[in-house]
This record gives sequence, C-alpha cells and structure tokens, in this order.
Amino acid sequence: MTGPMAKGEIVYKIYRALTYGLSPLLHLHLHWRKLRGLEHPIRWRERLGRPSLRRPSSGPLLWFHAVSLGEGMAAIPVIKFCSQRRPDVHILMTTTTLSAFEVLKDRLPANVIYQFAPIDTPAAMDAFLGYWKPNWIVIMESELWPNLIIGASKCGIGLALLNARLSAKSFRHWSRPVLFPLISLLLSKFSLIAPLSSVQAIHFQLLQAPPFSIKFSGDLKYAVDEYEQKDTRHIEYLQKQLSQKQVWMAASIHRGEEEIIMGVHNVLVQTHPDIVTIIVPRHPQHGQEIAEELQKGGQNVALRSQHEELIPGISIYLVDTLGI
Repeated sequence: MTGPMAKGEIVYKIYRALTYGLSPLLHLHLHWRKLRGLEHPIRWRERLGRPSLRRPSSGPLLWFHAVSLGEGMAAIPVIKFCSQRRPDVHILMTTTTLSAFEVLKDRLPANVIYQFAPIDTPAAMDAFLGYWKPNWIVIMESELWPNLIIGASKCGIGLALLNARLSAKSFRHWSRPVLFPLISLLLSKFSLIAPLSSVQAIHFQLLQAPPFSIKFSGDLKYAVDEYEQKDTRHIEYLQKQLSQKQVWMAASIHRGEEEIIMGVHNVLVQTHPDIVTIIVPRHPQHGQEIAEELQKGGQNVALRSQHEELIPGISIYLVDTLGI
C-alpha cells in the first residue's frame, strides 16, 4: 500500500493507540455523564460495548447507527422499508443520546433491537462487533468513527453512509493535511455513500471517496412519516394560544444559558409587553430545574410536560419534553 492510503493507515494506528490509552478517562467521563443524567441510568454500560439483549441466534443482521434524534428519525423510513422487504433480516438500531432513545424506542417497529452505541475505543467497538456480528452497517449522516469503520472493514462487514453530510467545519477539519489521509482511508471502506445534496456529494469527492460509491438520494428527513392526528392536536392548541402574541424562541440551549435568555427577554418585554419566550433546553431533563430557577427570579413559567396553558401573566413557555 502506497500514497495517501499508507499514510491513512499510519494515522489510524496513532488514533487507535490514543483511544486505547485514553479508555480509562473515557470510562470515567461516561460515569460522570450518567451522574448528570445524560446517560441511561441502567443501560449506560451498552456504551462500553456490553449488550443488554441477546443477538438472534440465526439469520443476517443489519445495523443502523445514528448519533441523535434527527439522524435517528431520518433512519426510520429506511428501517421500515428494509423490515418489510426483508423480514428474514434482523435489524439493530443504535444511537448515542438519551433524548434520541426516549423518542425512538416508541417509533421503531417492534422487531427492531435497540441499543446504545459503543464509544469508539478499541475494546468497546471490538466487543460490540464481536457480539452482534452484523452483516451490514448503515451509518447515518456523518458518524465517521475510525475504530468502527476500520474494525467493520477488517471483519468483512459491508458499510453504507446514508444522508451523508459534512458541515463546513467538519469539511475543513478533515481537509487538514494530517487528517486528509485518514478520511480518505475511511471513505474507501464504504460500498455506498448517499449524500443529501449535490454540494455534499462534491465534499465527499474532494475527500477522495471512491466515485463509484457516491449515489445521490436527497434528504431522507423529508421521508419521515407524518405525525398521527392525535399528536398534531397538541401543537395546534399551542398555535392557537400563541396566535395573538409575539413569540421568540431560544432552542437547544445549554445549562446556564437561560440567564442570558432572560436578560434578552426582560429587554424585549419593555417594548413588547405581550411577548412569549419559548425556551427549549438541549437536554429536556434539565427543564424542571430551569423552571424552578426562573420562578425564583420572579418569572411565571408554563411547563410543556405539565400541559400548562399560557394564561395571562405567563410569558415563559418551557419545552421540557421531546416530540410533538
């Protein structure tokens, strides 16, 4: 092996050694996340490659992997299609975030096995691949983890990248001279790369993805099933409550940023007395704590999880649940 691929192998060996050496710290980090409520209190060990369910004893297995809720939702139509066309194939779905788990576990077909994805350390990934023994792996969007991809390739497992995309930051990151050989090596392991746009297809071509593997498909997020009527009624009722008010939203905020949001809210109220500020925490489990702190500061808050209405005097609506 010569040229970029040989350099990519060298960079990968360095990455594998680093992730092996850092494994104890990554395990401690998982414990810390569990204590903060960011990992599942019981099933968090799945992130170390330790399964909580049995692999079906016979038949091929197709593994879908998505990092979080958006990517997971985009995978559902494909999972349903595969399940209908090939009922003999077992399907495994993994995500990394607790918020994705809370929503997707109720939306996936009943025959789909759901696990949390392992962290990309040699021990965790090798244990996961060795236990589940997938025949094919479908990765959603941009989850290009070296130990996963190289490990799967060495085991002869087919790889596909669906709804493939790279942010401008990620594209610049992978284009650096040190990392370019590694990304070229990783992309060479895929039999199928389906970018969500022509621009994204060009990005993957510039990173030396094999031309024969790139097949444009469009954005799968537009293929997600329509929500049930009983679900849309909740959003319609909220729209009715907000119809005569001015609204601004602070979405996907991190813990502590609510103080900044309230500073902006207090300024806006002076010129727009009827304004409603909608706060959407990135981690919904922090919603109750945020609401209590805002109430201590004299704000009247309506919590979505409690189905509280926006009655006169309430100008903060806190979204502490997922889905519609």
